[in-house]
Amino acid sequence: MKSLFKVTLLATTMAFALNATHVMAADAAKPADAAAAAETAKPAEAPSTGKFKNDDEQAAYALGASLGRYMENSLKEQEKLGIKLDKDQLIAGVQDAFANQSKLNDSDIEKTLQGFEARVKASAQAKMEQDAKENEDKGTKYRDAFAKEKGVKKTESGLLYLVEKEGTGEAPKDSDTVVVNYKGTLTDGTVFDNSYDRGEPLSFRLDGVIPGWTEGLKHIKKGGKIKLAIPPALAYGKTGVPGIPANSTLVFEVELLDVKPAAKAEDKTEKAADEAPVDTKAK
Repeated sequence: MKSLFKVTLLATTMAFALNATHVMAADAAKPADAAAAAETAKPAEAPSTGKFKNDDEQAAYALGASLGRYMENSLKEQEKLGIKLDKDQLIAGVQDAFANQSKLNDSDIEKTLQGFEARVKASAQAKMEQDAKENEDKGTKYRDAFAKEKGVKKTESGLLYLVEKEGTGEAPKDSDTVVVNYKGTLTDGTVFDNSYDRGEPLSFRLDGVIPGWTEGLKHIKKGGKIKLAIPPALAYGKTGVPGIPANSTLVFEVELLDVKPAAKAEDKTEKAADEAPVDTKAK
């Protein structure tokens, strides 16, 4: 049951309240060091809205509202999976439980929720697989169309790129740190990341990002600009990440602002020796 209904906000609120009570009880057993300490230990008063008789009444309502909001969101998520629960029955179950008049015993409740959880998982898995297949098809269609555009090239790995500005100097190596501005979108134009909006470029080692970036940025130099169409295998694959669904083809427009070569091994050794403490050797 707990794995299905995790009332996060409600549990956090109650845990905080119980923990605060525990701390206050422990402090009460100790002699007060000063009046200021005692004043600091007083619990903060909940803001009053004037709609309730006292703080306890307002706190009880807040806990109920938290639970209701959580359950409402849960029902909406389940509807996306094709599972529509009767809200009136849910409310009736809560009311009957408070009145100790539940139509189901504990064993019935547990078995019912275990079966329901299995249905939710199966529906979620089916939807995930369906979405992944649709994303794969959309990505293939987009890449096929992009490949036909003037100047677009395709590598052996399946990466597609269009150099809009080559830049100057040497192309970055895996161990180099690059500084870039970029915009990343899905094939339908949905923006999932944009350094321009954040107002600052991103700096990272070239071998520390998705393979499509590591390979793609080697086709331009400092000051260059490139457009990448990255297939799922060179991005986040069949799993995806928050904001990027499974099997998504990613489209990036990237400006390579700077390339910072990795320090040579001997330089690192000399620097480490210079910065080491004097008395480090065993005597």
